[in-house]
Amino acid sequence: MDYQERFTDRDLEKIVDEGLIYMCACPAQVADAIRKLRGLYRYQYHCINDPDNQSEVHQTIAQSAIHAHAHLQDCLDQILTLEKWDRSTLTMPANLRVRQAKALLSE
Repeated sequence: MDYQERFTDRDLEKIVDEGLIYMCACPAQVADAIRKLRGLYRYQYHCINDPDNQSEVHQTIAQSAIHAHAHLQDCLDQILTLEKWDRSTLTMPANLRVRQAKALLSE
């Protein structure tokens, strides 16, 4: 399996920001997990090329990160579709923003 980034780092940042603004953390948690997996993958990629490291260990970790990354990207894609996010702006839909505002006002 090849490593692919279907969402840019900026896309993920936008989704996390939307979650923070509107207190809807679930899509933001998935986006943040993707960012962390990218960090893990990038770290392993550099370790693989270090002749002092056992490359098989780092290849194993990198492959696991690739699989998890692909799975979470699929998950985030489904979430954005199910919740009807604006895919061009990655803006949370108004009905979710309203629901969060009502929850805040009722407290």
